[in-house]
Amino acid sequence: MVVCGLACWRCRWLLPLLLGLAIIMGIIALAGRGWLESESEPYVQQASLWESCTRGEEDLNWSCQSLMDYGWGRAAAATYLVGFVILVICFALAVIAFSIEILRFNFVRGIGGLLFVVAAFQIIGLVIYPVKFTEEIPLTGDNMFSWAYGFGWASTVVVIGCAFFFCCLPNWEDEVLGNIKPTYYYSSPERAPYLN
Repeated sequence: MVVCGLACWRCRWLLPLLLGLAIIMGIIALAGRGWLESESEPYVQQASLWESCTRGEEDLNWSCQSLMDYGWGRAAAATYLVGFVILVICFALAVIAFSIEILRFNFVRGIGGLLFVVAAFQIIGLVIYPVKFTEEIPLTGDNMFSWAYGFGWASTVVVIGCAFFFCCLPNWEDEVLGNIKPTYYYSSPERAPYLN
């Protein structure tokens, strides 16, 4: 029977796979127009990380304003984007680290440290955006921070989890590399008389 726990060499691709998932969610957050949306009909407001759009109740055309005209808009976009770029670099480093047979555990711990930096940048961007948006942009109707903003937070949560695992992985170096022989436990000496 093959057992594949968290710390085993056969499952080494789990962490880079999770980082790839975080990248996909980050791309959705960066490209999505659902950072802020009207909660119910009529849908008169929507915003992305880059712009805020409004329309009248009877109007079909959106009128958009760039959030890059605001200092906080540039700060939110820049911090989230810097975090995303470092995340892509960490993904590439993780693929390289787990591709080689002799795993460099200090290298893996360094990736974990970089992932904490990614999380810090993304959290800063995700906190600046709603605070300053609601203060500086006039909102129309009932609005909610929506799906694309949620993908941004989901990406950040996955990054934080991966950061902990990358930092703790060197503690299981022998298990990951398969250097530990299995230990057999017997309940009583009668079952294994040949050990006496």
